[in-house]
Amino acid sequence: MTEPIALYIHWPFCAAKCPYCDFNSHVRDRVDEARFRAALRQELAHEAGRVGRRRLASIFFGGGTPSLMSPETVAALIGDAQALFDAAPDIEITLEANPTSVEAARLEAFREAGVNRASLGVQSLEEEALRFLGRRHDAAQAVAALEAARTIFPRLSFDLIYARPGQAEAAWRAELRRALALAADHLSLYQLTIEPGTQFATLHARGAFALPEGEAAARLYTATAEEAARFGLAAYEVSNYARPGAESRHNLAYWRYGDYLGIGPGAHQRVLLDGRMLAARRHRAPEEWAARVERDGHAAVEEVALAPAERAREALLMGLRLAEGVDPARIEARAGLPFAEAVDGAMLEALREEGYLAWRDGRLAATAEGLLRLDAILPVLLR
Repeated sequence: MTEPIALYIHWPFCAAKCPYCDFNSHVRDRVDEARFRAALRQELAHEAGRVGRRRLASIFFGGGTPSLMSPETVAALIGDAQALFDAAPDIEITLEANPTSVEAARLEAFREAGVNRASLGVQSLEEEALRFLGRRHDAAQAVAALEAARTIFPRLSFDLIYARPGQAEAAWRAELRRALALAADHLSLYQLTIEPGTQFATLHARGAFALPEGEAAARLYTATAEEAARFGLAAYEVSNYARPGAESRHNLAYWRYGDYLGIGPGAHQRVLLDGRMLAARRHRAPEEWAARVERDGHAAVEEVALAPAERAREALLMGLRLAEGVDPARIEARAGLPFAEAVDGAMLEALREEGYLAWRDGRLAATAEGLLRLDAILPVLLR
């Protein structure tokens, strides 16, 4: 296997559940960290034994809130990964953190553990918005954490959520300029969406608040790209902006349909083995996940070999989110299916004529208009 592999490690615990979040995150009064550390290490060793000694391009600690782990746990997992795989000389190791004072105090220790890229869940720099989003930090803490992280980590990213209730374009531009002035090299800028099963879903159904829609949401999206460009950050993916060379290598593995391992409760993975793309997911409940790992060495509850058409579909679903688009030759190599059999040729031509898709240097990419309509385009494009 000549392609590198990416490693995702999931820490499922949070101090509180945000009302918009549908991730696999859990609040516990007490966490037996030693138990979960041992289970993560055991599951990592199990999967490494299956895929062989591959080149490792990135490690991503996500959650949940992985900065609630001790730096010793992070260091142990990094050490295991580097022993089990051939780590790239420039391996990217990202850890997500919230800008609370407790988590910010650990940033230096995480850097010493081997983390070289931090991703801070800021979400907003407006006090009212932070309260609405259920965040446990204020704007001053967010700024302080960002400034500290900028001096500690070679690379820094942070998240913001926009298209909030009643948010005006001018107000969002002002907030975004303030964020961009903090000089991160990467920003993830997400439109607020209502996810089933969340507290916001219940409140939204009751009419407690409304979100910008249609043209209002499109204007906010356009304003986002314009303000980021003023600070030298390009939209390389629908919701992600970076200076040249600062793109998230780990997330690019997903979007380019590369191989990745997913370790921990609820984690997913895609690995090409013996010509088969194996898709696996792990038990979501943390305690049950740990018990299964202790018993079996892993907690996969499903693993299937994806058919060529499904592989092509996934590759297109992910790849068309990128500004660079998709290379038909790569789709064919990863899916084992001719590109012409993966898409509806007549619909592709119609979408191109309508200005939603375009061929650029042999790659198929969504235009600016197309990116606004990806959710509608993809179902009709794919066979």
